[in-house]
Order: sequence, then C-alpha cells, then structure tokens
Amino acid sequence: MSEVRSKSKRSKPTTSSNLNSFQSQTQTLISTMARKSSLLKQTLATILVLLVVYALLNTFLSPANSSSSSSSTPKSMSKLETTFPFTYANSASVENGFSLENANNFPGKSVLKVYLYELPKRFTHGVIEHHSIARGRRPADDVALLQYPGHQHMAEWYLYKDLTRPDSDRVGSPVIRVSDPEEADLFYVPFFSSLSLIVNTARPAGSSSGPDQARVMYSDEENQEALVDWLEEQEYWKRNNGRDHVIVAQDPNALYRVIDKIKNSVLLVSDFGRLRSDQASLIKDVIVPYSHRINTYTGDVGVGNRKTLLFFMGARYRKEGGKIRDLLFQLLENEEDVIVRHGTQSRENRRAASQGMHTSKFCLNPAGDTPSACRLFDSIVSLCVPVIISDSIELPFEDVIDYRKIAIFVDSTSALKPGFVVSMLRGITTLRIMQYQRELKEVKHYFQYGEPNGTVNEIWRQVSQKLPLIKLMINRDKRLVKRELTEPDCSCLCTNQTGILTSL
Repeated sequence: MSEVRSKSKRSKPTTSSNLNSFQSQTQTLISTMARKSSLLKQTLATILVLLVVYALLNTFLSPANSSSSSSSTPKSMSKLETTFPFTYANSASVENGFSLENANNFPGKSVLKVYLYELPKRFTHGVIEHHSIARGRRPADDVALLQYPGHQHMAEWYLYKDLTRPDSDRVGSPVIRVSDPEEADLFYVPFFSSLSLIVNTARPAGSSSGPDQARVMYSDEENQEALVDWLEEQEYWKRNNGRDHVIVAQDPNALYRVIDKIKNSVLLVSDFGRLRSDQASLIKDVIVPYSHRINTYTGDVGVGNRKTLLFFMGARYRKEGGKIRDLLFQLLENEEDVIVRHGTQSRENRRAASQGMHTSKFCLNPAGDTPSACRLFDSIVSLCVPVIISDSIELPFEDVIDYRKIAIFVDSTSALKPGFVVSMLRGITTLRIMQYQRELKEVKHYFQYGEPNGTVNEIWRQVSQKLPLIKLMINRDKRLVKRELTEPDCSCLCTNQTGILTSL
C-alpha cells in the first residue's frame, strides 16, 4: 500500500512537467502565428498600395482618347461587328458618321477607303443617254438631270450615287471616298453594265430628223471591250492585276464577253448561275439583292387581310433551271386559294403583283433562267413568306440573315409531287406565319436600296470584309511562279454544290 502511494507521489512531477512543456509549445506556436499574420498583413497592404498607385498612374498618364474611345464603344455593337475588322454598319455609326478624322473613335478598326474611277462618259451617263434614245426619248443635255431607268438590277446606280454624294450626306457609311488613289484600299469601277446590256443592241436608235441627230447603233459588247482596254491602261489596275477593284455585274449576262479578263476583281453579282467556279465565288465576290419592283408593304404583321394562301405572278416559261415554273403552274393553277398568273414586267403587272403579294400569306419563288429572281425580294418587302424552290440558289448577306427564319425552302423533287406544297402550307399555323412576318419586317431594310442604312451600306460592309483576302492574294501573287492551272485557284471556293433540303 505504501509502495503504491510512493509511486503516485513520484508520478506528479512528471505530469506537471508535461503540462509546462505543452504550455510552452502553445505559446511558441501562438507567437509564430502572430508573426506570420503580421507579415501577411504587411504583404496585403503592400499589394493594395501598388494597385492604388497603378490605378492612379493609368488614369492620369494614359492617352486621353483611350478612355474616351473605350467608353464610347457602342453598346449596341453586335458580336459580328466586333469580329470583322472592317465592319461599321451599326446604329452608333449612323449617329457618329465616318471620316478619316473620326476613325480613331473606333478602336482596332480601319476605315475602308475607296477610290472612284472617273470613267469616260460612254461607260456611265452615256449608257443612260443611249437607253433613252433607243426608246425614242431625247436625253437631257445636263448630265445631272439624266434619269437612270428603273429595272431590277440597279445596284450599279445606287452604289455610284452613294460615292458621288457629299461626305455630309454619307453619315453612317461603312466606306469613305478618297481623292488620292495612293490612299485607297479598293478601286470602284462605275460601269453601268446591267443597263448597258438592255439598251437595245438589235436596232439602230435615235431620231431620223436633223443632221445632229444621226442614227446611232449601240453595242454593249463593244463597250465591254472598251472598258477592259481602258482599265488595262490604268496604273492601279496593272499594279495588282485588278484584284483590288470592285465591279458590278448584277445581271447574269452582264460583262459576259470580258468576264475572264476581270475575274480577279471583286464582282457584285446576283448569283453564280452563269459563272464558272474559276470566275466567281462566295469567297472572292459578293451576292447582292435585286432591286424590288413592287411597293413596300407598310402594314403590320397578321393574316386578317391575307386571304390567298399562295401567290405567284411572273413569266411561266423560262430556260435552264426555270423550266420548273411550267410544271409548278400545272400542279397549282387549279388549287383553291392559290393564284398563279403569267405576267411580264410592266407598270400594270407590277400593280397587280403588289396587290397579290400584299394580300397573300405565302409567295412562290421558283428559279428563273438562273437560280435567283427578283420576286424573292418583292416577297420580302411585302411580308409575304417566300416559298423558295431553287436548288442552287445563293442569297445575299447570309452572315447576318438566317433565311430559315424568313422563308420556306422546298427541294425541286418534293415540290413536283402532286399536292405536296399546298398540303405543307395549309399545315402551317397562323402563329407560325406571324413569326415569319415579324422576322421579315426585322430584316427588310437590308433589301431596300433607298433606305439610309439599307442595302447600299450592307453591300459596302460585305465588300469591306473581302479586304484581308484581297491583300493575301496580292502578296501571294508576288511570290508565285506564273503557271497554267488545271484546277480552280484556291481563291475560288464556291457556290452551292449540294442543293437544298425542304425546311420550314
């Protein structure tokens, strides 16, 4: 018993020693943590001071325009507009305008500079004069009073007029005109090629009275050849073989005689129906809309006043891909609530077409002699949902317009099945039709040449996007050995080779 007590007494000092050791270690740990905490606070305080100093220096020492330009970047600028380095057509540009002076307001972007060639009169206003003479009308003596005649391929006129307007009237344009060709990114050739094609090459024109009114013969082919001769004498054409030139060939037959001599240029065309893959492509060229020939519908969306299911008015018999029209006439002409009429271009027929499209839910858009036709753009501005039956069609501005939202595509094989088109359209609800109409209303300004921020500005924006490729091809040409190609050059990646599928 005494031995047990003895052992108990001897154990107490050991327990006390352990406790003292634990307390000592705890104090050491607390002291160490306090020192580390103090060091951490000092480090954080130092970082905070450095950040404050950096912010002050950035505010007061950086260029004044960097902060203003970043704050002035339009809030409405779309992802597309910040993706392409030469995109300017947006709501903010309409307010601010574009000039060399205010180019710095748009960080990371360069204003596209265009030089307008002053062509000899025979290629511009002379074509208008001959068109008037061929129709028995005396043209105005003053060039400024000459009236360009309305037709479906008027892009050449609107683009020319746009570049000849004062800078103060071109607010919001994606391009500026420069007077010094050395400053130009691109060169615009304002030949009225589509009008030249329809002047009338078949008969002499002009008045038969008076010695100064001698009968004259107009030749579009001669004018095409003369244009190329003139271009090939120009320093800036020879410099890059015409790659940095822009030429309108909107009518499918425009410039057909000399197309191989100008195929390096950016061509503005309606489609590729009569162009080979080595002559034109989606990569190099720009698809532009026809000029709509009927009145724009100004009403709201809805089907209350649209009693006709499907409407078409146009030439029944066409060549090539347009042969499908006659077959569609045979299938549709006896269908209830469907109107299909043969009609050619005339003032009376345009009025009838306007009335028909404005009172129909759907408008038929079959191929013409080439895959595209003016009727599609008449349908769009009429808010009449296009039913496109053209397997090889190419469409303008597809980087900003999803045509599936505004049109119905039917492949030719399905369209020619009896009852297929009408049954499909009857199955589309009123709500869906109104959705199509809202989308049409949203995008129709892209197809109106007379709109301040309409077709012309969008064409220029499309052209501006070609500039990087143009520069690439120019530099590439300088290093390549000239050779005969057995296959299309790599710049000619092209057209719709697969056709379309029926889609709603």
